[in-house]
Amino acid sequence: MKKIRLKYVDWWDGFQPEQYRFHQILTKHFDIEISDEPDYIIASVYSDEAKSYNCVRILYTGENICPDFNIYDYAIGFEYLEFGDRYIRIPNFIMNPAYDIDIQKALSKHLLSADDIKREKKFCSFVVSNGNAAPIREKMFEELNKYKRVDSGGRYLNNIGRPEGVRDKFAFQSEHKFSLTFENSAHLGYTTEKLLQGFSAGTIPIYWGDPAVENCFNPKAFINISGNNVYDAIELVKEVDTQDDLYFSMLREPAFLNNDYQTKLLEKLDNFLVHIFNQPLECAYRRNSFEHISNKSVLNEFVKEDRGRFSQWISNKARCFYGKRKNK
Repeated sequence: MKKIRLKYVDWWDGFQPEQYRFHQILTKHFDIEISDEPDYIIASVYSDEAKSYNCVRILYTGENICPDFNIYDYAIGFEYLEFGDRYIRIPNFIMNPAYDIDIQKALSKHLLSADDIKREKKFCSFVVSNGNAAPIREKMFEELNKYKRVDSGGRYLNNIGRPEGVRDKFAFQSEHKFSLTFENSAHLGYTTEKLLQGFSAGTIPIYWGDPAVENCFNPKAFINISGNNVYDAIELVKEVDTQDDLYFSMLREPAFLNNDYQTKLLEKLDNFLVHIFNQPLECAYRRNSFEHISNKSVLNEFVKEDRGRFSQWISNKARCFYGKRKNK
């Protein structure tokens, strides 16, 4: 196995890399050494340490943040974009194995039993701990409450007498017909675990967020209010709530457009990471340390001061380029 000196930087306190897909994939293919003198780093967005490492930089973001490819050589994120071998789109519920159980439950949620149909449920759930989000989320909660009570089980807007929040989100959501599954913000491609967990609990999710969410999830299985106003959405919720045939027809719809969605993305992620680390180290760099200097006089001065580093950079570029041509 090829030995890789790797470090994780800019993660939250308590981060454990072995719990994430990238580390699991890398340890399957390579001999990983966690090092303070790394040849590669895998960074997140919770600090700014990555820029201090002059090595191959790989960004993973589970937040609504677009990668800066002037800083990072490669990135994994939410954006729909094509950038050669430098980027892959993987939603956070695919990256984190903790959501595997939600995916499995969502994949079978439409296989209703007779008991599922007979079971009495409350109206709608809402589980949020962070109040810092787009105003439409709170407005929807307040306006829908005027129709029927929405049970808020999170720490934010809690109305069930448990200010610390429910311990079991899945169990709480599954007691309800609907679940409010709003993203904190709306951006193309930014689909988190919220909609998935609404499906896994056997509810009809009421979703707002990613305008392209229907690229992945079945639009017949949830109420997508992205692009609609709150009041139109509430009228649609009322219609589904009062018409049992419509309600159960939505429950019987599969959550995903393709049941192999997770499998295909994990195959792509495996190929993406193996490609990065299988290259000779000097060929794995993609960010350009010099081309961002547009002023020629500044560049000339820079080259004089660090001629050795500049020559090595040119040499590496040439070696990788001609090596690729030779192998074709």
